[in-house]
Amino acid sequence: MSPNFIARHWYHLTPVSVLAYPISLVFRIAVWIRRYLYRAGLLATTRLPVPVIVVGNLTVGGTGKTPLVIWMVRMLAEAGRKPGVLSRGYGGFANAPRQVRAEDAAALVGDEPVLLAARCNCPVWIGRDRARAGAALLSAYPDCDVLVCDDGLQHYRLARDIEIAVEDGRGIGNGLMLPAGPLREPADRPVDAHVINCEPADAHSTKCDSMRAGAFAMRLEPHGFYLLHDPARTIDAFELIAKRLHAVAGIGDPQRFFAQLSRLGLAPQCHPFPDHHRYSKADLDFQNCDLVLMTEKDAVKCSQLGRTDLAALRVEANLVPAFGDFILEKLSGLPTA
Repeated sequence: MSPNFIARHWYHLTPVSVLAYPISLVFRIAVWIRRYLYRAGLLATTRLPVPVIVVGNLTVGGTGKTPLVIWMVRMLAEAGRKPGVLSRGYGGFANAPRQVRAEDAAALVGDEPVLLAARCNCPVWIGRDRARAGAALLSAYPDCDVLVCDDGLQHYRLARDIEIAVEDGRGIGNGLMLPAGPLREPADRPVDAHVINCEPADAHSTKCDSMRAGAFAMRLEPHGFYLLHDPARTIDAFELIAKRLHAVAGIGDPQRFFAQLSRLGLAPQCHPFPDHHRYSKADLDFQNCDLVLMTEKDAVKCSQLGRTDLAALRVEANLVPAFGDFILEKLSGLPTA
């Protein structure tokens, strides 16, 4: 199923989404029952000995969670905390808890965990069972005093202290639950904070200019390109304007990345791929091409392809200081190891 097909039927009301609506009602009931069973204690949750912050989303697909996790880890470290990161390891075939390092293969542990291991100066662990992965992390790093979970808002088996839902400019789409719309849980599902990934001049955004009350704005700011075969070598956007460029993006909203390149003054030929796409050499075999541009999430899967014409755009999340204050205030008084 192509990203364009999903966008057409999840982010608009179409005959397909209307026909799928009865199934979405069944899904909604199943989600409610599962949540009730956990809240009533009929399904067991595991509480770890340190506070747990879950950064997730109510919709399917990427919204900018991983850059936010990187920002939060740095903020927590600057505040004197010793964070660790948990992830499912989606896209990899490793299921048992294990630590992830920057040199690990994305095919084994997933693309986002490799990126987190490269960008976060803290332990990163994955596991299908986030509670077991968290316990393993704390056993290996007993000085860790807070865990940040990349995704897992619906992984109720892991008890959490703070829940953060991230949205991008697409918002909640047509407002319907799967499979009629993009929602994994009802839009009014309570969380501690909403973070809206607001891209400037985002033509397909419906959320960034009129955010919900109490939400925190986040922007992903470009910090230059680097070559995959030589990451120490950086390139400014103005050096690329005269080159023949192609761009690929295997993220939740590829158009967000392509729009970012356009704002940098670049006009590459754009090639969207499904989220977490596993690239082959043929995927990047473009005619009349000097350089292929991609996201950092794509880069961790393409760095071993043996190409010298691949470059990634480094981005940094930028949030208002009030968000960091909010998180630290919520953490104050919670038990630590």
